[in-house]
Amino acid sequence: MIIQQVLDRMQITELNAMQKEVLERYDAQQDFILHSPTGSGKTLAFSLLLGQKLSPEKEGVQALILVPTRELALQIEQVIRKVHQGYKVTCCYGGNDTKVERNKLREAPAILIGTPGRVMYHLERLTIRPETINTLILDEFDKSLEFGFQGQMIYIIERLQNLSQRILTSATMMTEIPEFTGIGQHVTVNHLHHAEAAPKLTIKKVVAPAQNKLKALFKLICKNGPKKTIIFCNHREAADHISELLEDREIIHDLFHGGLEQSDRELALLKFRNNSNRILITTDLAARGLDIPEVDTIIHYQLPPKEDAFIHRNGRTARMQASGEVFIIVKPEDSYPYLVEDYEEEVLDRDDYPLPPNSPYATLYITGGKKDKINKIDVVGFLLNLPDIKKENVGLIEIKEKESYVAVERHLAIQIIKEANLQKIKGRKVKVGRT
Repeated sequence: MIIQQVLDRMQITELNAMQKEVLERYDAQQDFILHSPTGSGKTLAFSLLLGQKLSPEKEGVQALILVPTRELALQIEQVIRKVHQGYKVTCCYGGNDTKVERNKLREAPAILIGTPGRVMYHLERLTIRPETINTLILDEFDKSLEFGFQGQMIYIIERLQNLSQRILTSATMMTEIPEFTGIGQHVTVNHLHHAEAAPKLTIKKVVAPAQNKLKALFKLICKNGPKKTIIFCNHREAADHISELLEDREIIHDLFHGGLEQSDRELALLKFRNNSNRILITTDLAARGLDIPEVDTIIHYQLPPKEDAFIHRNGRTARMQASGEVFIIVKPEDSYPYLVEDYEEEVLDRDDYPLPPNSPYATLYITGGKKDKINKIDVVGFLLNLPDIKKENVGLIEIKEKESYVAVERHLAIQIIKEANLQKIKGRKVKVGRT
């Protein structure tokens, strides 16, 4: 594997200091533990290590990557596919169609990414042969423990009798590694407190009594204007309540929490990535492990009880040495031991802040995807063949198994739907609509 080719495919110029140290200190004869903050590039780091373990001549699953959430599994799948072209990669997770997964596993992938419960399901039904797996990666291991997956992980690891290496990553410092992981003699790389990894954050507070918190949030959203913003709540009900307020004011936004269907959650993240919406209201489900680049602002509508959660939420902005701003909305009587007293107060002294502008893009779906051999170039060509559509009118494109999603300039969305519907891509008629 040539690193420069990987960098080109990932569209980055060079590895960061953590990734370089991981490659320098890696020893194929020892286990490996990586402590590094959220957003620091851990996925690419361990993906590069896998390149030293995979063999195109071996049959069966060679590497198993266990992760705590479906969204993280899907994100890792995207990175792994770019890094390890030519190897079959399969992703399995709760909420996905088990029949589809079983069919994919009939021809075993070289790399399997999955959540503990779903991987355990496949092991129990012998759709995964554990004896071929020689590398285990426990990604965001601390989060897996927090989510209560210890029992499933023990079940899985006990069945991996032919492991030659275990790699564990964590965004928090773990003073003790549980015995069930089987981690033995190991190399540790710790970048949690490196200056270059520390986010460049500006933290401000908004003080509002309980009955005025929602009003203060609304003012803050309006004052922030077009900034890309994640609003964190502790509970789904609060997130839903904020969404209702923004819906009433016709402010474009999306919800992301565990009470939503998996397809709705994935679509919310997709639209946030491609700038079809600039406001995402969420719970701590989005605090870790998600690849959401270029977030300008984090708003804590409700503060978490623990400092770790506060840090991980803030890690959604100021990623990879960028800068970002954080707002905490607190009641006058609130007291949190992890907050400092001298945060600058954000003054919201107007009642007439203009509503934030609409996002520049709208997301359209196309009824065709990877199963139909459709790729991004096909979608671009399809759109550019329509009257008056130019390359600069088209934003990010994501191709899924059965459908494709494309961001187009918002003012052109209706025109494109009218002209594109029932036209052909690769000789196949497709439907085009708005998400």
